[in-house]
Amino acid sequence: MSFAIVSDTSCNVPMKMLSPEDVTLVPFSYYPKGNESDLMQCIDIDSFDGKRFYDEIKKGTLYNTSQVSPGTYYDCISEYAKKGQDVLYVSMSSGISGSYNSSLLAQKMLREEYPDRKFYMLDTKAASLGEGIILLKAIELRKQGLGIDECYNRLTELSKCMYQVFTVDSLKHLQRTGRLSNAAMIIGNLLNIKPILMGNEQGQIINIAKVRGTKNAIKNMAERYDRFVVDPGSQIVGIAHSDNQEDTDYLIDLLNRNNPPKEILSVCYEPVTGSHVGPGTVALFFLGDENVRANR
Repeated sequence: MSFAIVSDTSCNVPMKMLSPEDVTLVPFSYYPKGNESDLMQCIDIDSFDGKRFYDEIKKGTLYNTSQVSPGTYYDCISEYAKKGQDVLYVSMSSGISGSYNSSLLAQKMLREEYPDRKFYMLDTKAASLGEGIILLKAIELRKQGLGIDECYNRLTELSKCMYQVFTVDSLKHLQRTGRLSNAAMIIGNLLNIKPILMGNEQGQIINIAKVRGTKNAIKNMAERYDRFVVDPGSQIVGIAHSDNQEDTDYLIDLLNRNNPPKEILSVCYEPVTGSHVGPGTVALFFLGDENVRANR
């Protein structure tokens, strides 16, 4: 292959789609709060028992996540460099994780040791299938014969077009991990107000609207899809949920009514990202125009 592609487990793409394409995932880790020595990883979401994990959270078990070290990135990517390959790393958003910065430190070490090789670290400014859809596009472009430079440039532009919108069953998990203020959490939980959140231009999570009730939140997301999606018949649309198949099915039905996409890839959130958004979350990922992240 012309170059290697590496991503991380927050991309939420099942390994059955990645293994035939020789894509390696850097594992993110999580652990029960207060027990950092009990690190766990989820390499393939197809083998992840989402119902059990999110039931544990509902019963009071909280999970924290740990940042990937530069050494982990170095160890993974250097294996390709040793074989004479350039490497494109498709990363989770720097706006919500420090892991991208760790990859940049690894990049510096790799360039010093392998000066004849290219190492591109792509900040998708996305998470879950927002990152995953960019990863799948990277595979497609490589198959088309594009070199690593052009692929990186195209994906950088494509990342600007990724619209990420989601709603959560409870605001407390976002508040606990610093995503929302405590006041917003209290008001939302008391009044059954569901926040509509999105990834902005910097890949940070922001609250763009509030609606009453889960069904209205799902409708709001579908309406945004109808307004902002570009050429849906040619793209894969992603839905990630935290053990919430009922509302996911409702969203799929709404998406298919007016602007059905070529394909809908629906997955359960892996535990690292899922521990931040909490049980019941439903998230939608699709491509719009280059200014779509500015749409509120």
